[in-house]
Amino acid sequence: MSGATDHTGIQPGEVTAFLTDSTLCIGCKACEVACKEWNDISADGYDYTGWSYDNTGVLGHSTWRHVKFVEGQITPGVGGNSAQQLSWEFSSDVCKHCEVAGCLEACPTGSLVRTEFGGIYLQPDICNGCAYCVISCPFGVVQKNEDDGRAFKCTFCTDRQKEGLMPACAKACPTESIKFGRVEELRADAELRLATLKARGMSDARIYDPTDTSVKGIHSLFIIRGEPETYNLPPKPEVPTIYLKEGWTSAAVEAVAMVGAVVASFLFWGRKG
Repeated sequence: MSGATDHTGIQPGEVTAFLTDSTLCIGCKACEVACKEWNDISADGYDYTGWSYDNTGVLGHSTWRHVKFVEGQITPGVGGNSAQQLSWEFSSDVCKHCEVAGCLEACPTGSLVRTEFGGIYLQPDICNGCAYCVISCPFGVVQKNEDDGRAFKCTFCTDRQKEGLMPACAKACPTESIKFGRVEELRADAELRLATLKARGMSDARIYDPTDTSVKGIHSLFIIRGEPETYNLPPKPEVPTIYLKEGWTSAAVEAVAMVGAVVASFLFWGRKG
């Protein structure tokens, strides 16, 4: 399925995903515009960032899709997305809708829920602005609107999905860089695309889907070239709650040590008396 078709045929209960192919992205930012228009999100302005020619910033409370400009070493005679050397590329970033979501685990109000399509939906009318989700997201996606007091992020176009429609960003993409469909079908599509790219000489192409970490995979898959860090994607994202056992163990050891010290001091002074 791709942006060429609107009605998806996907039923509630079928797990969906995005597949963003950076080798097809032309940096037009149509996905950014479509996302803002459909969700009625305010503009971010066009302040000079100094990050290549990208002046719309990063993902945040008012930017749920963001096209990153990735520049490499410019070599005369070598094309921007050539097999020999990557010198110019774009990649549309979005909430990863993690299989094990740190934001969902941290939310104390039930504002964050997993939908019937597998995505993570933030209900702004329930959010209390605590920002626990902000610090618990291993991808730095969720952001609090300081003027509004609540956190916001991509909704996975759950309202459109419920009507059998394509998410706005995928619908607007003119090159089908953003594909939408059933997650397992897209994982298969990603493998086929990767094989094609490697056959064309792009040996640095890879699929970004961290299934081997505590995140257990994402619903926003990426095809990239080179290292994930170049695209602001952590190479090994982890859900913060995996550190709870270690933290509680350390706290318990310290507590036992303190109790032992207090008991020892009473015994010592008791004998002195």
